[in-house]
Amino acid sequence: MDARPAPDARSWVLHVDLDQFIAAVEVLRRPELAGKPVIVGGRGDPSERAVVSTASYEARAFGVGSGMPLRLAARKVPDAVILPVDAAAYTEASEEVMEALRGLGVVVEVLGWDEAFLGVRTDDPEAFAGRVRRTVLEATDLHCSVGIGDNKVRAKIATGFGKPRGVFRLTADNWFEVMGGRPTIDLWGIGTKISKRLAGHGIETVRQLSEADEAVLVGEFGPRMGVWYSQLGRGIGSAVVDDTPWVARGHSRETTYQSNLTTPDEVRAAVRELASQVFDDTVKEGRPVFRVTLKVRYAPFFTQSKARKLPAPTQDCDVVVDAAVALAETLDPAREVRLLGVRAEMVMPEEGDPVERTPVRGRL
Repeated sequence: MDARPAPDARSWVLHVDLDQFIAAVEVLRRPELAGKPVIVGGRGDPSERAVVSTASYEARAFGVGSGMPLRLAARKVPDAVILPVDAAAYTEASEEVMEALRGLGVVVEVLGWDEAFLGVRTDDPEAFAGRVRRTVLEATDLHCSVGIGDNKVRAKIATGFGKPRGVFRLTADNWFEVMGGRPTIDLWGIGTKISKRLAGHGIETVRQLSEADEAVLVGEFGPRMGVWYSQLGRGIGSAVVDDTPWVARGHSRETTYQSNLTTPDEVRAAVRELASQVFDDTVKEGRPVFRVTLKVRYAPFFTQSKARKLPAPTQDCDVVVDAAVALAETLDPAREVRLLGVRAEMVMPEEGDPVERTPVRGRL
């Protein structure tokens, strides 16, 4: 069979997203769970402090979602099967999926365990998307949805309209027809905080964002992000699919404590432990650390982050730990702490100076 694209073929970006990936992997391992509400999170014990990593569609029907406290999810679905997170199993399944995608002879840009962009040249993207779905299913027994776009932004958003087990095309031709009246939070890269700041300027829909004065957006979000949000409203984004292996800008460790930390000494000790673990992670990368961030969640549920740029990039553990502890000293000593996280950002390879990361998909 001739795999060469037709003479009138054009370039497309396809976004492949595994349906309820973590829950689906668990069902493959335990077929008796098929059709039942399955929740995965923490150590699988809803009496402990932990959050939902994912839930099957049957559990989502009861309002369970990722990031929800596991205890609350268990109350919503009393008969749910609650399982512990098994990262090794999900990594193995993900690698099988990505290998199957590469077998299609296309450029694959991996985004995470359960999603990837494909760079495809074809005259029938829907037919190719169907081939992608069949290939993944035959290789792994996992179902996926595929978004078709003329760039990454539109392909990524399109996938949501195709779920579950479907295909959807979103391009410049139907962008405003599909997205124009939708709230800005439906855009990839815009969350609750950004949508509220946009609403403060009377910008509530995607079309309103596309028509907004760019100078207003730059004034609110800065020259880089203001322009980016303006383009996002019009569905503009990169169409380049890059299979270069992902290089981590940093490493993070965080812990939700089963009992609140109630004294500054407890907090300092916990931060020291997390910072030491994070530093060990960066040592494996062989790159110096230039910024340290401390995340804290006070009881009952108020979260705050503080960051400190180091005087110079370093591979000295004591410097990194001391910077994290110094940030801990700025916390409110009167408030109990339920979660702490430490992140260390590293100088990127072959760069003389540290780079600022784009905050679109940033995580601590």
